[in-house]
Amino acid sequence: MSYNKAPSITAETINPRVKIIRYAPCGEIVKHAARLEQEIEENPASIPFQEIIYCNLGNPQVLGQPPLTFFREVLSLCDNPALMDRDEARALFSPCSIRRARRILNSIPSKDTGGYTDCRGIKCLRQVVADGITARDGFPSTADDIFLTDGATSAVPYNLTEDNGWGLEIFEVKRCLEEARSAGLTVRAMVVINPGNPTGQVLSVTNQEEIVEFCRKEGLVILADEVYQENIYAENKKFHSFKKVARSLAYDENDLTLVSLHFVSMSYGESGRRGGYMEVSGVAANVKDQIYKVASLTLCPNIAGQILVSLAMDPPKLGDESFESFDKEKEQIRSSFCKRAKTLEKAFSGLEGVTCNKLEGALYLFPRLHLPSAAIRAADFEGVSPDIFYAHRLLDATGIAVVPGSGFHQASGTIHIRCTILPDERKIEVMVARLRAFHKAFMNEFRGSQQVMNDLRR
Repeated sequence: MSYNKAPSITAETINPRVKIIRYAPCGEIVKHAARLEQEIEENPASIPFQEIIYCNLGNPQVLGQPPLTFFREVLSLCDNPALMDRDEARALFSPCSIRRARRILNSIPSKDTGGYTDCRGIKCLRQVVADGITARDGFPSTADDIFLTDGATSAVPYNLTEDNGWGLEIFEVKRCLEEARSAGLTVRAMVVINPGNPTGQVLSVTNQEEIVEFCRKEGLVILADEVYQENIYAENKKFHSFKKVARSLAYDENDLTLVSLHFVSMSYGESGRRGGYMEVSGVAANVKDQIYKVASLTLCPNIAGQILVSLAMDPPKLGDESFESFDKEKEQIRSSFCKRAKTLEKAFSGLEGVTCNKLEGALYLFPRLHLPSAAIRAADFEGVSPDIFYAHRLLDATGIAVVPGSGFHQASGTIHIRCTILPDERKIEVMVARLRAFHKAFMNEFRGSQQVMNDLRR
C-alpha cells in the first residue's frame, strides 16, 4: 500500500485569509527581536547591546510592573481555599483579602475555581461589575447586561486629527461613512478607543457627545473600547464612559445601542489573566440570546480573570484593612507612568524631525517622524514602508522594539512609530540615551545622501 507523503497542509493550501492577517505589535519586529536575542545568547560580542527592550506591547508585568498585592492575595486564596483555615493565614494575608476570597468562593456553585461557570461569567461577579459601573457612572447597570470575557481584541478606518491632540472630527467620520455606503458597504457600528491606542489622547466630553449624537442619527452601534480608563495622566483630563455621556444626554437603551469594553490587562497590568467584561445595552432580548449563544461556544471565561474583574470594579475602600497598601501601590504605579511618559515625550520631541503629542492617557506615545528623502528612498528600495525601515534599523542598533505606525492605519503620507511607556525608569533612561545616539546617526546617514542609494544598488 502506498501513502501520499505530501504534507496535508502547506503555506500554499492554508486558508488565504490566515495569510493576510497582520497584527503589527507581534509581527516582523518581534521576530527580528527574537533573532537578536538568540544571537545575544550565542554570540554576545557580536551585538552592541545585551538585552532587548520591548516597547511594542502593553504587557506591564513583563517589563517589571509589580502586581497589586490585594489582587494576588485574593487569587491565591481562591485557588487554595484550605489556606484560609490555617493559623498562618492571618499573618500572610490581610483580613480584607480573606473575607473577599470567602465571599467569592461562596458565590461559585462548585465552591472551587477549577470548574466551568455560566458562559457569561459567575452571576455574583457580574453583579459586582454592574454595581461598579453604577457607582462609576451614576446611572444604573444590571448583571443581565454584563458578559465577563477572556480579554478583547474588516472595518472602515477613520483618521484622528494629530494637530488637534488626536481629536476626533465628526466631519471626517461622516466622510468615511458616506464613502463606505457609496461603495455598497453596510456599516453597523463605530469603534471608539478612549483613552486612545496608539495615540494616547483622552476625548473631551464635548467630543464624546458629538460621537453619541452622530451614532444615534446614523443608526450605528457604539463599540466603546475603554480598557485604559484607569490610565489617565493629564491633570486637566478625566475619563467619562460613553454610557455616562449618553445617559447624561437623556438617551436610554431605547435610543442607542452601546457596547462597553473594559479589561484588567491594561489598567492593572494583569495581561496574562485575560480578564474583562462587555456591557451590552440597548439590544433586544432575542439579540442578547444570540450573543449568549456565541459566548457559550467557549464554554466560559477563565475564573481567575472573572475574579480579577470583580476586584477591579470593587477594590478595597477607605476603612478596609487593604485600602492603604492598595491605594499606595496604585499611586506608585501611576506616578511612575507619569514620570516615564514625560521623559519619553521630551526625548522624542527633542529629536531632529520628530514631533510628539503629550500623553494624556493609555500606555503609548505615537511620535511622528519627518525623515530625509534619502531614507524614504532607501525604504522603498528594500520594499518596505519608511516606518518599518526605521523600526528595524532602530532595533538593530539599540535593541529597542517599537511598532511601525502603518500597523495602525496612520494617515496617508505620515510616518509614525508606537512606543510604550512601560519599561521601568532605569531602562527608560537607557532607552533615551540609545534613541538619541541612533536617531542622530540615522539622520546624518541619510541627510540628502545620494551615496546611500548608490551603496544600496551595489
